[in-house]
Amino acid sequence: MNLSLEDITPDNYEAICELDVTKTQEEYVACNMWSLVEAHYNSGYTCKAIYLNGVPVGFFMWVQETPAKVSIWRFMVDQTHQNKGIGRKALAMAIEEIKATPKLEQIEICYNPQNPVAKNFYTSFGFEEVGLDEDDDDMLAVIKISR
Repeated sequence: MNLSLEDITPDNYEAICELDVTKTQEEYVACNMWSLVEAHYNSGYTCKAIYLNGVPVGFFMWVQETPAKVSIWRFMVDQTHQNKGIGRKALAMAIEEIKATPKLEQIEICYNPQNPVAKNFYTSFGFEEVGLDEDDDDMLAVIKISR
């Protein structure tokens, strides 16, 4: 499996916008087009395309909220490429890239607390649940970075 994280460019942004999750996942994931617009108009946002064998199959967006904290806000794999191990390998690659951030102390992610698949998936990477977010909607989980 030749997987890579690539920058979003004028050459690939349309393909990224066309990627979609399954109907049952739509309520949990913002559309990629909205994420790209959001990142364009805000600083500290990083967007990456997940490529498999030279073809875009997924999307990440993370935000450096403080010098010590990066939050993964968006993560999706296109419905036609799910259940192939792409998400697991891509998240491991993203975490390694995020860990290169100077002064980083924690990586955080939020997910729907009613989604047991998400909890087990993120826990397997070392994310530890710390409680609901400030809106009491999503579960907040963090990886603490020791330097």
